[in-house]
Amino acid sequence: MNRRRHPPHALTFACALLLSLCAASDARAQSTRADANTAPFNANVYRAGERLSYNVSFSNFMTAAHVETVVGRRGQFAGREAIELRAHAETLGVVSAALYSANNDYVSYIDPATGQPFRTVQLVRTGAGGSGLLPARQDLPAGEEALATGQVFNSFPGTYDFLAAVFRMRALPLAPGASYRMTVHVDGLPYDIELRVTGRETVKTNVGSSSTIACQIRVRNNDAADDYRPRIYFTDDAHHVPVVFTARHPAGEIRAELASVEFLTDATVTGVPDGATPPVATPGATPRPPAGTVIQPGGVTTGPPASGATTPGVSVTPGAPPDSDIPSDLPFRPGEQLNFNFYAGQGSQPIGTASFQVRARARYFNRDGLLLAATMQTTGAGQALFPVSDQINSYVDARSLLPFRTELLLQEGRRRTSWIVSVDQDRGNALFDDGSRVEMPAGTHDLISVFYALRSFDLSPGKENRVSLIINKRPRLLTVNSLRRETIQLSGRPIAAVVLSLMTSDANGDRFQLRLWVSTDRRRLPLRLTAQTPLGPVRADLAIIPLDVR
Repeated sequence: MNRRRHPPHALTFACALLLSLCAASDARAQSTRADANTAPFNANVYRAGERLSYNVSFSNFMTAAHVETVVGRRGQFAGREAIELRAHAETLGVVSAALYSANNDYVSYIDPATGQPFRTVQLVRTGAGGSGLLPARQDLPAGEEALATGQVFNSFPGTYDFLAAVFRMRALPLAPGASYRMTVHVDGLPYDIELRVTGRETVKTNVGSSSTIACQIRVRNNDAADDYRPRIYFTDDAHHVPVVFTARHPAGEIRAELASVEFLTDATVTGVPDGATPPVATPGATPRPPAGTVIQPGGVTTGPPASGATTPGVSVTPGAPPDSDIPSDLPFRPGEQLNFNFYAGQGSQPIGTASFQVRARARYFNRDGLLLAATMQTTGAGQALFPVSDQINSYVDARSLLPFRTELLLQEGRRRTSWIVSVDQDRGNALFDDGSRVEMPAGTHDLISVFYALRSFDLSPGKENRVSLIINKRPRLLTVNSLRRETIQLSGRPIAAVVLSLMTSDANGDRFQLRLWVSTDRRRLPLRLTAQTPLGPVRADLAIIPLDVR
């Protein structure tokens, strides 16, 4: 039997999503078998504006990757009636920094009557690092110019690309005990896929508990992938939304779990003239965001960057919910990403990085809220001196910004701490996954939520704000004093800021001498944080690349 390896490109789509399409062993005889091309076709799954967001975990990494799929509206493409399907997949945190870096976009133009694609566009930006968990693909164009064209493939009649295949699976009847066959082309190679319906199961995810149709996915004549054992769970309704993908890896389970379901109001599809290459219009793409932050002399202003310019330090994800989705007086919006570089003393080489992201407003654990995600790790000399790799997810109420769930995975030196905390703000307690319960005042923040909440405080010089904060299973009072206004230099530009001191209610609550500079514009951007540590002074600066505004 041919033990053909998986094509590298197939493994980049959120790890688990493509593993679910391209990993399995030979199929056994089934009681009911049908060709997906001739099976009944449910067009209701192609709902214009549908956006599904997935969190991908891997082994002990709670947030290893993020995936989004979007259904565009029906329109004319290259002279044909079609529906545009889009997807974005990006590895995050430690996985991106040390194992495998991917930030990829995919577009599939399908026939509305059959679900079969006639044009596929791929923009794959990958780079293996560390141990190279996944292989890298080097033959696709990268950079800003590639976003306009990508790599274009014309599909063969009766076959699917992987994105079209996922939606065609959703459009199948998924009858109990049935199996469905289809041919999926990945990197020009055909794979004989069989989707086998194994039963019904109840699955719990961030968006609630769902009755699902459980399916096993197999690839005939490719037993090299048998160890991945991919499974996919669709909602047991007319839309067959994929809720969970799972796959085995030698280093641990890969699990893609539905994080949010949204319907975009701006999911438009633009026609493409005959013979032209379709543009790639993708959710979550970072190379050319439609909105961002431009640093100008004298302050921070928001607005679209200059044509062709990018701002890696601060970005807004395309397709982010409208401002009305959260209170208008908050200084940030879903899609904001803040990246920081850490420096030791007066050093000019970063010893660590941190990234803070505001995910879309959605239902998380049956609660309406926002997901605030943070990753922090030491690099270079910092990694050699004191290795740190932290991940924190804070699920907060969209209006009060108070957390109702916090997930922490902290790795500092040889010490590893993992907590999941469920917070009851009304009763004033926090329940940890080890069974311990901590009493706390109502209105208590965690380490990440307070980072965003203080941006909405009155930060006028001389003003003092106090807030309850839980640290190491103990509630503490955090005092935020607005000291003075200053203009600081960041990336060679002067920026107006207010200086804050942060101290806790401990006996020596100011021993770290934490000072935070926040911009004085409406976005209240955290610009710089300094601290005195046992290893000496440390500074974190917001990573902003100045742009020429024309």
